[in-house]
Amino acid sequence: MEWTTKLLQLPLLCGVVFSIAATIMYVFPPKKINNWYGYRTSSSMKSEERWQFAQRFSSIKMMVGGCFLVVASFLGLLIKVDEKTQLVLGTALPLLTVFYILWSTERSLKNKFPNS
Repeated sequence: MEWTTKLLQLPLLCGVVFSIAATIMYVFPPKKINNWYGYRTSSSMKSEERWQFAQRFSSIKMMVGGCFLVVASFLGLLIKVDEKTQLVLGTALPLLTVFYILWSTERSLKNKFPNS
């Protein structure tokens, strides 16, 4: 199996992009609620306190997700599966990571701000 398998390509690319974006968001979080930059959901935009919490929390989760994708992509070198399975896993892993980031951030917002 050559190193450029489908199982390796998309998760590696997404993992690197997630890690870079998360680092930028962590170091330079948006100062105010806006519609252009940051973790923007209706629940995160309800108050300034929720906004600041969501930015920090989601950037940390995105870093974790990015690292997971990079590690998973290199596991693709060790695991021998057929091309269709590589394609499915290569597509599903980044999507599942995005859902994990959204789900965990929304759950934390709900737990930290239960009455908002």
